Order: sequence, then C-alpha cells, then structure tokens
Amino acid sequence: MSKYTDIYPWSRKEAQRNGEDGDWIISFSENCACARAIEQAIKTNYSKNSLNGECAKGVIEQYGFDRVNWVLANTIQNGEHDGRYSKENKEWAEKFFIPKEERNLQYRFAVGSHPGLVDIFTNLARKEWQALGLYDKSHCYAENMDFTGKVIVLRPSVMNDEDKSPENQLFYASGGNGCRPQALGTKVFGQFLVDGEKAHFQRGDFIGVLKLDLLPDWAQSEYAKITGTQDDAEDIEQDNNGIKMGGIT
Repeated sequence: MSKYTDIYPWSRKEAQRNGEDGDWIISFSENCACARAIEQAIKTNYSKNSLNGECAKGVIEQYGFDRVNWVLANTIQNGEHDGRYSKENKEWAEKFFIPKEERNLQYRFAVGSHPGLVDIFTNLARKEWQALGLYDKSHCYAENMDFTGKVIVLRPSVMNDEDKSPENQLFYASGGNGCRPQALGTKVFGQFLVDGEKAHFQRGDFIGVLKLDLLPDWAQSEYAKITGTQDDAEDIEQDNNGIKMGGIT
C-alpha cells in the first residue's frame, strides 16, 4: 500500500453519481494542500530570479509524483493562454485529463505563485521524474499487439510512487482475454519479471510490448526461466511470434 492518498480522477458530479463523493473530497483536499505546499516551496526557495534546484524534491517526497504532476498540469491548463508557461510544459500538461468542475473548483488547486516561477518549478519536477528512467511509448512497439507470451510495460500511473522504477514496469503476460487487442475481455494475467509476483491488470494499464533490443540482460534471464527457453535474445525473438530485434515483421 502506498503512503500517498490516491488521486480521484473524475469530477465531483461523477463521484456523486457513483457513490464516491468521499473519495473525491479526500483527493480534492490533498490537491489543494499540495498546491499550497508548492507555493510555499517556491516562496522559500526563490532568490535572484531563480529557484533552488532542489525545490521540487521536498514537495514530491511529501505528496508523491502523481499528485505533484496532477496539480502542476491543472495549474498550467488553467493558464493555457499565459505566455509565461513554456510550450514544452503546456504540451506536457495537455496529456493529463483534469476534469472541469462545477463552479470551477479545479481553480482551488491551481498554484497561485508567479507563472514564470511555476514554470521553473515544473521543469524541476519533470527533471526529477525523468531521473527515474521509466519506460514510455518510445520504448514500445507502436502496433496494437497480442500481449500473450510477451514482456509488456506497466504504466507508471498504475504504480505506487514507491515502486516507480523501470524494473517494476516489466511484466510477463501469460494469458487472459485482455491480451488480445480485439477481445471483449480486458484482464491480462501474468507475473512481474523482477520478483515473479503473479498479478492481473486491465489491458489499458499497459503502455505496450517492450522493444526486444531494450530488454535488459537480467530480464532476458527471468524471461528464459519463465518460458523455459535459452537465455539469449535469439530465443526470445522466436518466442515473440515474428517480432524482430528493432522492429516487427
């Protein structure tokens, strides 16, 4: 269990419809507290038109990557026409779905500091995220593939902050209707390569199939143990039904 409160990703109206109003209230309160913590961190670490490079770390430690990213994305979305936010940060913020609330309640957890300083803080927070070295879409095949028998990549948003590492993203898919892209079922069964723990997720919880040339040596070894194949990329290539190193046939 994570030490951080889960983000409630839907609007309060949707929460009330689903009998989850309490979850929304808890998450909303944490969003507001996180925004105020960012404001305080900016105030404390501002000097000579710049921010201390460690400025974002304390807030991330207190509220977790997911909530800090959520609050910053909400702030930038609410200031989408403000030229003091960089193009790169605006494009980053657009990837988050932040529901619009009645009475514009989402403004309550927008960071109220100077936009130029919020932009710098966002750069620092994103730098901390990038330092995790997580897999993303660029590391996976673009095709909507069958997952069965392949090493697939778990989305960071599904993982607790404490578990966010590239090693913990790698999952061997053993079966389930969700492995097939056109199936009605969505469950994917399998196990984590890093420790063999068995679990199941929804197909949408995965980014895709990891490109074979990016599979670390230790993961190749674990894959070989699971499948009974020899520990080398050539056998893994054959097991993946037509996937070639660096591309798809």
